[in-house]
Amino acid sequence: MKTTAIVTGGSRGIGLAIALELGRHGYEIAIVATRTEESYPDSVSALREAGIDYAWYAADIGDSAQRQAVLQEIFANHTHIGVLVNNAGVAPRQRADLLEMTEESYDYVMNTNTKANMFITQAVAKHMMKNPPSQKKRGTIINISSCSATVSSVNRGEYCVSKAGIAMLTTLYADRLAAEGIFVYEIRPGVIRTDMTSTVESKYDALIAEGVFPIARWGEAEDVAKAVRAYCSDDFNYSTGNYIDVDGGFHIRRL
Repeated sequence: MKTTAIVTGGSRGIGLAIALELGRHGYEIAIVATRTEESYPDSVSALREAGIDYAWYAADIGDSAQRQAVLQEIFANHTHIGVLVNNAGVAPRQRADLLEMTEESYDYVMNTNTKANMFITQAVAKHMMKNPPSQKKRGTIINISSCSATVSSVNRGEYCVSKAGIAMLTTLYADRLAAEGIFVYEIRPGVIRTDMTSTVESKYDALIAEGVFPIARWGEAEDVAKAVRAYCSDDFNYSTGNYIDVDGGFHIRRL
């Protein structure tokens, strides 16, 4: 019986790279995306060409009713869920100075990035607690956060707050679930080449050229996916609540 890995936001970018990486390592993948797979022909082609065993679920996880419905569908269709990757995330539709941020923008970002993370984790953790322990572990939960959890960007404050919230959710659930044999981790990507960063490519090209990042290149979605796969292994069974910076060394404070 295959172990299922749920990957939210798995339709493209970092999420798709995670789905491909875990799928190549033997997991059955349950992809949760906002739209149906017909909307992502290139992603579907990549999954099929790689021979990934996957199922696709369409739902807006920022909406409570849709979130609960899609989880019940996943639980009904997959017997052994061993991994949850909370990857889905949105940026503000319009970047605005902190003093001009609207409540609507705050709610939009927080509902998807943080609230959905909290309640998906809650539901999946309860499901994982039914799993028999294997090598002292019932499940692995990985939150894809961001360097923005600790780095200020005053023209997208709601995004920073949402990622800081994910950092605390990692700590809280790691604490609560350790005794249940479910380990929780966080990955903080830096500047990763995705659709989300394509609109500010010139800005980050300049920062890389200026030496802001010790590893002077763009991060790739595969860099994040490999860190996810490492956490899913049995090599971290005496660790929980940890995070990895996948950011080219950007977190290093330098003089």
